[in-house]
Amino acid sequence: MSVFRLDTPRQTVVLTVTDGRLPCVVYWGEALAMDDELSSIVAASRIDVTGGMLDAIPDLSIVPEASQTFAGQPGMRLRGGDGRAILPSFRFTSVDETDGLTFHYSDTAAGLRLTARFTVVGDMITAVNELQSDAPVHLQWLAAPVFRAPQHATEMIDFAGRWIGEFQENRTPWSAGIRMRENRTGRTGHEHFPALIVPNMGTTNTSGGAYAFHYGWSGGHTMIAEELPDGRRQVQFGHATDTETMAGTKFKTAPLYLTYAPNGINSCATTFQRHLRDHIVTWPKPDTPRPVHYNCWEAIYFDHDIPTLCDIATRAAALGAERFVLDDGWFGKRDDDTTSLGDWQVDPRKYPDGLTPLIDHIHAAGMTFGIWFEPEMINAQSDLFRAHPDWVLGGVDQTLGRGQYVLDMARDDVRDYLYGCIAAILTDYDVDYIKWDHNRVLPTPDAAQTRGTYMLLDALRGDFPEVEIESCASGGGRIDFGIMEHTQRVWLSDSNDALERLRIQHNAALFLPSAVTGSHVGPRVCHTSGRTHDIRFRAWVAAQRHMGFEMDPRELDDTETKVLTDVTTWWKANRDWMRGADILRLDTVDPAVIAEQQLAADGTRFVAFIGQAGTSRQIVPRPIRLTELDPAAQYKIELTNRDQAPRLSRGDTALAYGPVTLSGQYLMTHGITIPWGFSDMMWVLEGKKQ
Repeated sequence: MSVFRLDTPRQTVVLTVTDGRLPCVVYWGEALAMDDELSSIVAASRIDVTGGMLDAIPDLSIVPEASQTFAGQPGMRLRGGDGRAILPSFRFTSVDETDGLTFHYSDTAAGLRLTARFTVVGDMITAVNELQSDAPVHLQWLAAPVFRAPQHATEMIDFAGRWIGEFQENRTPWSAGIRMRENRTGRTGHEHFPALIVPNMGTTNTSGGAYAFHYGWSGGHTMIAEELPDGRRQVQFGHATDTETMAGTKFKTAPLYLTYAPNGINSCATTFQRHLRDHIVTWPKPDTPRPVHYNCWEAIYFDHDIPTLCDIATRAAALGAERFVLDDGWFGKRDDDTTSLGDWQVDPRKYPDGLTPLIDHIHAAGMTFGIWFEPEMINAQSDLFRAHPDWVLGGVDQTLGRGQYVLDMARDDVRDYLYGCIAAILTDYDVDYIKWDHNRVLPTPDAAQTRGTYMLLDALRGDFPEVEIESCASGGGRIDFGIMEHTQRVWLSDSNDALERLRIQHNAALFLPSAVTGSHVGPRVCHTSGRTHDIRFRAWVAAQRHMGFEMDPRELDDTETKVLTDVTTWWKANRDWMRGADILRLDTVDPAVIAEQQLAADGTRFVAFIGQAGTSRQIVPRPIRLTELDPAAQYKIELTNRDQAPRLSRGDTALAYGPVTLSGQYLMTHGITIPWGFSDMMWVLEGKKQ
C-alpha cells in the first residue's frame, strides 16, 4: 500500500493505492498536520463488511471500475470498434510527485492507458483524467477524478435556471441512489451550471465546513452525486455522455476544480473568485481599470442610425461611460433576428462610410469601441448559408432557435472563414472589445463543437491580444471556467431587472468575481419583466459588479441623470480595490434581505450592499451581521446613500445622521442596525479599519 497527500493552506487530500489498483480518496477535509500518520488514517477509514455484502468492499476509486464489481456508477464507459463494452481493469505504472500528483495506469490486455493529474494553486485543487488507447474506441463517459462526498452532509446545493433567470439555487437532501444533472444543450447552459456545493450539516455562508466542485467545460456536462447502499457517497463530473461522437485514441476531461473550506460557503466562493480572476483569466490590459460599459442594444435594437448613435454616445460619456459597445444589427442586411448571421461585413445601407465615422465620434467622446458578433450561428437568409449549407451542424430540417442554425465549429474551413471575417473588422477598425454571443442550444451535443470554438477564440486572441472578449449566450448561457480561459467578461443575464439581478449576482458570486461579471443599469421600465424600478436601486445593483449602462440615456430626467452620474463616480473611485475584493454573502434572518460584503484584499476597507428584495414580515430591519473582519479592530462605518432614506424612516438610527465607529467583534456578532427602507431598495454601507 502507498499513501499520498495533497495540501493547500486550508485542506488536505489523502489518497491510497492498494495492490496496484486505482487510487482512492480516503480523506478530504480540513488541513491535517504534516506529521499525521497517514497509514493510520487509511486504516481508520475502512468500513465494516456485514451480511448482504460482498466479501470485500469494491474500491470507490478516482475512476470506479465496473470490472471490480463496483455497485455504483462507473467512472468510465467504453465500447470497442465492434460495439462491445470494454470493462477496464487498470494497474499502477508510476507516479510523479514533482508538481502535485500525476498517476499513470495501464490495462495492457485492453490496450488502454490512464493518466490522472492533480495540481494545487492556492486553495484550489484541479483534477483531470486522460485516456489513451492503442486502437480507436468509442467513449460514452469519462469522469474527471472522482472524489468522495462527506458523510456529515444532509443536503447538496446545485444550480438551475432559465433565460433571464440564471443561477437558481437548488437544495436537495442526500438519499440512497443518484441525483444526476445532465446538460445536453451543447453549451454550459442557463439550466445546468456545472457545479455542486456540499455543506456539512449546519453550515451557512459564514460558518461551518463545505466542499465545492466546478467542471470547467462549455459543451454540456453530466454530474452524478450518488449514495451507495453501503453509505459511501461519490461525486462525478464529466462531459455530457456520448458527446464524443467519433471513435478515437485519446480523450481528456476538462479540469474539475475542487476546494474545501472550514469557514462557511463563502470560503469556497472566495477560492473560486480568486482562482478565476488571478489564475485563469488573462487580462489584455491588466493594469487598466475596468471601464464603465455602455451597450446600445436596449436603446436601439436593430434600428441603427449614425446621428442617433452619436447622440446616445455623447450622453453615455457624460454619464461616465468609458466603453461604447455596438450591439446586433450592424452587418449584412440585419434588420431583425431572422437574417444575415454569417455575413460579417458592415451593412452599407446603415453605414455608407463604414464604422469609422461612429468610432471617431465615440473616441472623441473619450470612450473606446466594442462590437457584437455571434460567430457560431448562421441564418438561412444569409449569403453564407446559400453558399455553404453543408457547414450547418445537424440536418437542415431541424427545429430552429431564434430563426438560426449552428455552424459546425469542428470544421477547419468554418473556423478559417470566421477568423477571416472577424480579423478583418479588428484590422480595419480600432476595436477594444468583442461581445461574443451564442443565442441557441445545439441541435445535438458534440464535444468537438466546443473544442472548435476554443480554437477560434485562441487564434483571434493570439493575433489581437489587446482585444477583450465577453462571453454571452442569451445572457448567462455560457459561463464556466473553460470559456473563461479564452474570455475576460461574462454577460450574467439578459435581464436588466435590478430585483432579478440582485438575486442572480448574489448566487453567481459563489464562483464569479466582480471583475468579470457584467452588470448594467437598465431602462426605467425593464424590457424583460415590465417592472419599473427607481434609478437609485438600478444604479446601486449595477455598481455591485463590473458596472455599465444598457438603456436609452435620452429617457433620463434631470434627477435620474444626477443619480446615475453620482453612483458611477462612486464606482470609479472604488473600482480598483473592489476589483480584487472578496465577495462575501451575508447570512440574513430576514428572507426579504439579500446582502453581501465586498472586503478589500488587505482587509482595511469594505462595502456592504444590503438589498431589500421584498417586504419584511417585521416592522424594522434586523441587524445585519458582517463577516471576516478583525474582531479587535475598530471600523468607521458610513451609510453612503443615507440621503435616500424615505420619509417613513423617522427614528434616530445612528447611521441616518453620520458615521459610527464599532469593533469588528460587535459588527460580526451583533451586527449593524440600518434605517428602515422601502422594498426594492439598496443600502450601501462603507467601512474603513481605523
